[in-house]
Amino acid sequence: MATRAESAAQTRRALLDAAADLLDLGGPEAVTLREVGARAGVTRGAPYRHFTGKDSLLTAVATESWERIADQVHALRTAPDLSTADKLRGALRTLIGVGRDQPHLYQMLFRRPGHRPEELGEGLDHVRRHLCGPAGDPTADRMRAAGRFQDEFLAIVTDLVGEPNARHYGALLLAGAHGIADMELTGHLDTDGLRTGSDELVDTLVRMVADAGEAT
Repeated sequence: MATRAESAAQTRRALLDAAADLLDLGGPEAVTLREVGARAGVTRGAPYRHFTGKDSLLTAVATESWERIADQVHALRTAPDLSTADKLRGALRTLIGVGRDQPHLYQMLFRRPGHRPEELGEGLDHVRRHLCGPAGDPTADRMRAAGRFQDEFLAIVTDLVGEPNARHYGALLLAGAHGIADMELTGHLDTDGLRTGSDELVDTLVRMVADAGEAT
């Protein structure tokens, strides 16, 4: 028989999974605590015992998503059989894959911060100022998770171009990845005129940055 703590953890897990599913299906507007509770199969009051509201629920979804992305980039960074260029290609394709498969989540992660977590982004220029937030603060947890991704990503970039140039080229690579994700999502890469795809564009980005890094 599950303990109270185990039961609470299972309920929280079900709520987060239900919220992520609703976000994928209909965007932030589809995520309400009532709908999340119904989808998770819990009592009507259960969501309110785990989250203060929709904002904190979506913040938790964003935090878990950043942790998952950071885990994937860490696995790439520490893979002994991959070249640095291949690690970087994999990291960029990880981001583009989120944009392709979970566009509502992707927009929530990267959109410029607004006044609500479903409108918040984790733009990397805003991460560092929030990293020292108080322990247990959901927003600070989200920012720490985004910062962990940034650290893993920049470590790969550093191995390719050197520390002095890492942030400059890291920003360039992320801007390119975001553009690719957006063009792919809106169908612009499928047109006959461009005749290219995300993989080819990522290969070109990494090659250009690698060549620039060698020239500096």
